[in-house]
Amino acid sequence: MFYQLYEMNHAALQPARLYADAVRLFYTNPLNPFSHTPWGRSVAATAELFERTTRRYGKPHFDLTKTVVDWKSVEVNEKTVWSRPFCNLTRFERSVPAGRKADPKLLIVAPMSGHYATLLRGTVEAMLPYADVHITDWVDARMVPVTDGHFDLDDYIDYIIGMLHALGPDTHVMAVCQPSVPVLAAVALMEKHGDPFVPSTMTLMGGPIDTRRNPTAVNLLAKEKGIDWFRDNVIMNAPWPVPGFGREVYPGFLQLSGFMSMNLDRHIIAHKDFFMHLVKHDGDNAEKHRDFYDEYLAVMDLTAEFYLQTVDTVFVRHALPKGEMMHRGEIVDTKAIRNVALFTVEGENDDISGLGQTQAAHDLCPNIPADRHAHYMQPAVGHYGVFNGSRFRSEIVPRIVDFITSYGRQNRVAVKPRLVRSAKG
Repeated sequence: MFYQLYEMNHAALQPARLYADAVRLFYTNPLNPFSHTPWGRSVAATAELFERTTRRYGKPHFDLTKTVVDWKSVEVNEKTVWSRPFCNLTRFERSVPAGRKADPKLLIVAPMSGHYATLLRGTVEAMLPYADVHITDWVDARMVPVTDGHFDLDDYIDYIIGMLHALGPDTHVMAVCQPSVPVLAAVALMEKHGDPFVPSTMTLMGGPIDTRRNPTAVNLLAKEKGIDWFRDNVIMNAPWPVPGFGREVYPGFLQLSGFMSMNLDRHIIAHKDFFMHLVKHDGDNAEKHRDFYDEYLAVMDLTAEFYLQTVDTVFVRHALPKGEMMHRGEIVDTKAIRNVALFTVEGENDDISGLGQTQAAHDLCPNIPADRHAHYMQPAVGHYGVFNGSRFRSEIVPRIVDFITSYGRQNRVAVKPRLVRSAKG
């Protein structure tokens, strides 16, 4: 009933939000003389702050309509090229000249951890000039009817394998944060079965491969509470009248509250600064705040079975690094990976996936040839900076591009890429 009460509370505040929005419009209207005074702007800022902190943020759009390829601006169109009840595979089709040599096919596996795939908008935008980019666009579990069945970690792995089959041979896969574990598992299963569609390279970024290494507050919480606590305290039924009414889910608003509580003082300061920007008529900084929080506060629900299985497998039992992870009754043997080049990326100040947790993937894949291992640690960035921001664009993207270009099946060479250092070194 807690989820239903949350929905009722949100609905009850709707008249107040409408009133606050009307006040904001009145005190920002240039024909209103009070809108040109600090007092009037303070009233408008208060109204906007109230409306923004009590609204539900819908799924954002990628809004990537152009990119630059070969120093020329080209149009970009989003297309759904593969679809299942819990995920759509979106391709960012670029209008490149016919007959031009094809760029590498890149599958970006977005995290299914509360935020929408648009959280990786900057990641996609940075890779578009160099690759034929596809991304997993996960569906909000509360929007999937119960009749469409369940979705757990095994299904997640099957989805990844299915998408790699749909994209065909010589595809490159990039996993950001949470999907590092299921992507590594999917590749291990494909190699074990001699699957011809195994990817050429695998890039894992800020992922919890082995959370026993340098554990963070997130890791310690999961270990301390245990899986029964999560089952009893954070799993709820999707409320009426959403399409997934009755489905057991881990609500996005709970995940968001957890994210925000980790850096609560930073979020409070950011909203205080937003208020002052509005009062001082600093439109640019106010708009940056809106853009960031429009994305950050847009959250989705996860199916209960996926969430609980992930917590238990990754954070409580550490099943993958122990060699105990199972997929539909079959052991996931990462030693089976032999033909896929592996690149791992970490952030020096990552407080979600601690240093060494992603690099651990190299130890789990000893049969990949030594020259196809590479690791990079980006100084002075946190978790978000591993896949977005100026340092990501200037320092990490060139290394990823160099890696996937060097180890594509058509261009594979027996030397290390120029811009990455070996994990063994």
